[in-house]
Amino acid sequence: MKHFLLTWLGTAVALLITAHIVPGFVVKSFVAALLAAAVMGLVNAFVRPILSILAFPITLLTFGLFTFVLNAFLLWLASILTPSPDFIIKDFLAAFLGSIVLSVVSSVINYILRTIEE
Repeated sequence: MKHFLLTWLGTAVALLITAHIVPGFVVKSFVAALLAAAVMGLVNAFVRPILSILAFPITLLTFGLFTFVLNAFLLWLASILTPSPDFIIKDFLAAFLGSIVLSVVSSVINYILRTIEE
C-alpha cells in the first residue's frame, strides 16, 4: 500500500513538473494533479491493454514507435475524463510531448522514491 501511495504521489509531482515544461499542458493545482494521476492509473489499467492489442500490428510495423502515439492518446483521454477543469491538455502535440516528458520525469521521480524507500 505504501508503494502504491508513493507511486501516486510521484506521478502527481511528475504531472506538475511536466506542466511547467510543456506548453499546452496545464495542471493548475496539486489536487488536480492527484486526481489526474488517479484517472491516468485507471485509464492505463483498463483502456491501455485493449488498445495495445488492437494497435499491435501498426506498432510492429513502426518498430514500436506507434507506442508514443498510443501514450499521447491515453494521456489526452485521461485529461478528458478527469472531472477537474484544472487539468487540461490543449492539443495532440501537447499530449505527445507531455507523454514523453512525463515518462522521463516520472521515471526519475520513481527511481528517487525507490532509493529512499529502501
